[in-house]
Amino acid sequence: MDSIEKRDAQATDRSLNDGVRTLVIGHRNPDTDSICSAICFSRLKAALGEHGYVPCRAGNVAPEAQFVLDYFGVDAPMLVENVQTQVRDIAIRKTPGVSRSISLKRAWSLMQELNVVTLPCVTQEGDLEGVITIGDITKSYMNIYDSSIISKARTKYANIIETLDGTLVIGDAEAYFDSGKVLIAAANPDMMENYIEKNDLVILGNRYESQLCAIEMEAGCIIVCDGACVSLTIRKLATERGCTVITTHYDTYTTARLINQSMPIRYFMTHENILAFTEDDYVTDIHEIMVTKRHRDFPILDADDKYVGMISRRNLMGAKGKRVVMVDHNERSQAVAGISSADILAIIDHHRLGTIETMSPVLFRNQPLGCTATIIAQMFDESQVDIDPTTAGLLCSAIISDTLLFRSPTCTPIDKSTALRLAKIAGIDIEVFARKMFSAGSNLKGKTDEAIFYQDFKRFTAGKKVFGVGQITSLDGDELELLKPRMMEFAKLALDHHQIDMMFFMLTNILTESTSLVCVGNGAEQLIESAFRSESSVGFEVKDGIIELPGVVSRKKQLIPLIMMSFGMGD
Repeated sequence: MDSIEKRDAQATDRSLNDGVRTLVIGHRNPDTDSICSAICFSRLKAALGEHGYVPCRAGNVAPEAQFVLDYFGVDAPMLVENVQTQVRDIAIRKTPGVSRSISLKRAWSLMQELNVVTLPCVTQEGDLEGVITIGDITKSYMNIYDSSIISKARTKYANIIETLDGTLVIGDAEAYFDSGKVLIAAANPDMMENYIEKNDLVILGNRYESQLCAIEMEAGCIIVCDGACVSLTIRKLATERGCTVITTHYDTYTTARLINQSMPIRYFMTHENILAFTEDDYVTDIHEIMVTKRHRDFPILDADDKYVGMISRRNLMGAKGKRVVMVDHNERSQAVAGISSADILAIIDHHRLGTIETMSPVLFRNQPLGCTATIIAQMFDESQVDIDPTTAGLLCSAIISDTLLFRSPTCTPIDKSTALRLAKIAGIDIEVFARKMFSAGSNLKGKTDEAIFYQDFKRFTAGKKVFGVGQITSLDGDELELLKPRMMEFAKLALDHHQIDMMFFMLTNILTESTSLVCVGNGAEQLIESAFRSESSVGFEVKDGIIELPGVVSRKKQLIPLIMMSFGMGD
């Protein structure tokens, strides 16, 4: 792994961990330029110390691009099929999970300390067990319970000690008070004998006789109030009888008022049908659910169903879209799904201006060149960042691909000189490498009609008209000839599926520098005939619904502008 790749990996790790990242992504059905430009722009940013730029792709890697990645030993960009705002993109409050056994008082204190109204109950493994809200605690205070509620809740003595700010004199703090009722020993010992039962918890003062009576009646626990001392005799007897002894500085009234707050939150928390969301959920989807619920906070889980944090409706109000840099396209119809909700930071492209809109000013770099990678190479030079051999190889490959090794009319002298310079840095023979790359990309054997048709497909809008144009390039003329009827039939299916006006498919022969154009849709063939008839420099032949176009190899420069103008004249 070269130095820039190491910086890429480190930057990606940091961005994924802290949630601050910018997705650098090309168009759907990405070609070699789209893939390589995303990678190389991210590398440029990393070299400039601007971390968190992650190369992405909006579709599968085409064979030609995969050949390039394999040749230079670079991993494919991360697949991102939708950039709608997700839960992971908003401010998830990292409210710590608590044990289901903590006391109500402890839960209340944590809520005040953290300024929250909901606490998640989480296991040591990170599994969400339930949630306790401030409303649940309030109900526990206001409801009237019988005197055995603390034992029904299986309250740990440690909770009682903590709640009463007490001291354990005799007993085990980790044991549970799980049998008996709570009593206040306000009467004399003779009267106490009539209502103290085995295992009861008795709250009493510093009277020796009362303490002795409670222990002899087999109380499970006595709580001595007002900070009174416990005699050695009482301690010895309590030890012999298995009676827990706790002292507290609170008076009897305060102790009786506080003791219910020692109960564990598991007795009051919601543990069934918990409404939780995942980091991958889209904000638009969960918003409709949240507004129908009375809860203020909702737990968030990761891909392994482990607790991550909490969000509220207020978090959604401040939700920001994913940070995105668009390369090799600037039209909404070609962009990854959800682009309208993204925070677009920059657009770097070499195509005509499209329909994309941004919420705020962005870096927009659009140049009449044959390839986006040429622009990226210029940006390296302008930033005075040396281009390493691997990056040079990727950029050079993109230029070779988009310009068909300088055969395309879109190729400019800048593209050619840049590619030749990059080839030297990468240490490749550009002619030999181009033949291998084109051969890898034109190997269509065993592929389905769908895979071939969508290998390099783009959607366009001209006024009220919508049309799609796909293209494949090959060195094998016989192979292209066999594909013509197959692509004609599939184009008809694709037209119905996309519900658009027209569908075109270019079968481009690199060696003969010509294209067979499949035309599907009402008036599609006539539109192309009319367009190229007015273009005196290009001859054509119509055969079986397919138009043969010698000298035509560029979708961007030789086909799309004519279709656009034809639609304009039609309107």
